Amino acid sequence: MQISPIPVNEASRILALHALKILDSQPEERFDRLTRMARRMFGVPIAVVSLVDTDRQWFKSKQGIDICETSRDISFCSHALLDDGILEIQDASKDDRFFDNPMVTGDPHVRFYAGCPIRIDSHHAVGTLCLIDSKPRTLSQEDRGLLKDLATLAEEEIAGIQVATLDHLTQLSNRRGFEALGNHVLATCRRLSVPATLLFFDLDGFKQINDRHGHAEGDRALQRFARILGTTFRHSDVYARLGGDEFVVLLSNAPESDISVALNRLQDAVDASNADVEPGLALHFSAGAVTYESDSDDITSLLRKADQRMYENKRLRRSKPH
Repeated sequence: MQISPIPVNEASRILALHALKILDSQPEERFDRLTRMARRMFGVPIAVVSLVDTDRQWFKSKQGIDICETSRDISFCSHALLDDGILEIQDASKDDRFFDNPMVTGDPHVRFYAGCPIRIDSHHAVGTLCLIDSKPRTLSQEDRGLLKDLATLAEEEIAGIQVATLDHLTQLSNRRGFEALGNHVLATCRRLSVPATLLFFDLDGFKQINDRHGHAEGDRALQRFARILGTTFRHSDVYARLGGDEFVVLLSNAPESDISVALNRLQDAVDASNADVEPGLALHFSAGAVTYESDSDDITSLLRKADQRMYENKRLRRSKPH
């Protein structure tokens, strides 16, 4: 049995999956409808919407099978994640990758498998819509098109979930999305015994931009700061707009010296951006930093502490003579 390789974007893929907060959720008719359609359209005994987590595949919707999840190591769908199109196994008992897989040698005795990746953000394959039969078979070109159509419908349903975790203006995570991602990052840091630091940012004088130049310019200022965050910090860092002019970045496995460097780099990037706009539209920010220190800390407590540090920093800056 061959275990599927890990996707190159696995870290961000898992973060995106967890941000949906869909794993271990209750059955939903919008997904069950798709698997019922797939089972009927293709005449297969089993149809599943699977989501591939760190070490398991979990079934958001299933028809014709009783189990809710399997180990990722024996998952056909983990192989399908790596396919740009449909992964089709016409007879698993004759495939070097799967002939001795427990799902082939035992119940449900998989012979035929076809899985189409379900993607979010165009590049994160989080799972599949898949068909399973205990008899060998082959998909026609029309069948393949129909399966892709059903997978697209599944993507649209998941996109509806994702909307609730995304800030539309900046395309960063919103508070809900950040809390889901952040708690996952903290759990990983706790397990690996590595540090995590939360940075809380507030844009100084942002109300004046809105009042003097209008909300359209205010929106552009928020988008500009969001882009600067994205180019300043690492791809593995998690950043979000909490609301209004408040932004956060969660850095994992970054020593204290790296935090200072990152803040200086952010200031330099903001200064460079300000050079291209009129003075009344210049960005200025206050920041507060807090480090995850104990198992009792969760993302909510870190947000509260970092918010307090940010306001202490803001008051200190205001009290200094110009």
